[in-house]
Amino acid sequence: MNRLILIGNGFDLAHGLKTSYADFINWYWGQRMLSFNDAHGYVSEDELCRFTILHRNNEEKETWSTLAYSHNCFNSALGKNYVGKDIIASIIEDKENFETKFSPFFERITHSIETKGWVDIENEYYELLKEYSFPNDPNITKEDISAKVAELNNQLSYLTKLLVQYLSEVEKSEKESCPSIRNAIYAPFSEEDIAIDSLDKLQEHKSYWENHAERDNELSEIAIRYGYEERRCMGQVRGWRENEPHDPTSYPYAFLLPKNIMLVNFNYTNTTRMYLNRHFCEGFEDVHIHGSLKNKSDIIFGYGDELDCDYQKLKESNISGCLQNVKSIRYMEATNYRKVLAFIESEPFQVLIMGHSCGNSDRTLLNTIFEHKNCVSIKPYYYQDVEKGKDNYMELVQSISRNFTDMKLMRSRVVNKTQCTPLEND
Repeated sequence: MNRLILIGNGFDLAHGLKTSYADFINWYWGQRMLSFNDAHGYVSEDELCRFTILHRNNEEKETWSTLAYSHNCFNSALGKNYVGKDIIASIIEDKENFETKFSPFFERITHSIETKGWVDIENEYYELLKEYSFPNDPNITKEDISAKVAELNNQLSYLTKLLVQYLSEVEKSEKESCPSIRNAIYAPFSEEDIAIDSLDKLQEHKSYWENHAERDNELSEIAIRYGYEERRCMGQVRGWRENEPHDPTSYPYAFLLPKNIMLVNFNYTNTTRMYLNRHFCEGFEDVHIHGSLKNKSDIIFGYGDELDCDYQKLKESNISGCLQNVKSIRYMEATNYRKVLAFIESEPFQVLIMGHSCGNSDRTLLNTIFEHKNCVSIKPYYYQDVEKGKDNYMELVQSISRNFTDMKLMRSRVVNKTQCTPLEND
């Protein structure tokens, strides 16, 4: 029996990396502010927003490059610990001297951050894509729709390039591995975590080792690969074999170790590398399903919700570009998706969720994994806010449920809270 671990952005956040989309947009505002130095006209714009200096009466016309040290909104920031978003906020509020225009896509992103404190950029993209593709105005032509979709795709592409630039800087930050995460990755299977109708598969896994002492060398290699002390681990196995009847209280944990582990990494960073045993790569795969910063040209950023009722309409619309950023189509550009399919087809597996929100933007892939016949358990590691005394276990389970079409199956496979722990548990 194997283990499949879904790695999401919360994994990087747990290691102190500022990888949230809100952090990314704040960084963007800093870059946007710096870009004023090279703007020698009255308009400063990129694919997301445009800032225009309003010249009233017959005053001398300033440019953005000269304005940085002459206008109050900039002067007030001098000598203070201001960041780019503060400067931009001052410009936006000063409607007498400046005009600000956001693209509809970027407006949705900033509104979400302002109202909720976070944003799902991929979901905002998908919602706006549907809005453009199925307009309420019957007078809008197909050419107009295609033009809007092309513009939206261009903005997403621009954001993707910025995100790669930002994460490449963030990844350089110092970080340390977390003992509780390492322990969870390599932990033995627990019978309480396995779905009732899959306990026979766990028994088959145990029997594979119990009844075949000739496989102890293989078992020893797995224990060493996962960081266990070989002498203690195999000493327990030998002691159990020598005693009849077997003592259930001294059952060897080695018999419950996963045979193979795959990390399905939805992040672009390489934080997971801290948990790989450099000397033993066999039996352990770290698959960057959406690409990695190492190969920036392979980055996948878009939507992947084929279960959505509107997706079929998008497929049938024949609108140019509307399927350009479908993840399940982009997966065909590399072998990572095929690796995941081969892994879940090979034998029964348990799913661990570490920092992945299980949102709709990855629903196609998650449904394939969660409802697969070989899936025996889905164990979420939740976020806990110690100061507020709250956690997101129920929120996470609700998101997991949206990736199922069979709710009875969901209730059988998702591990209850009493058996789950926070991702950071040190």
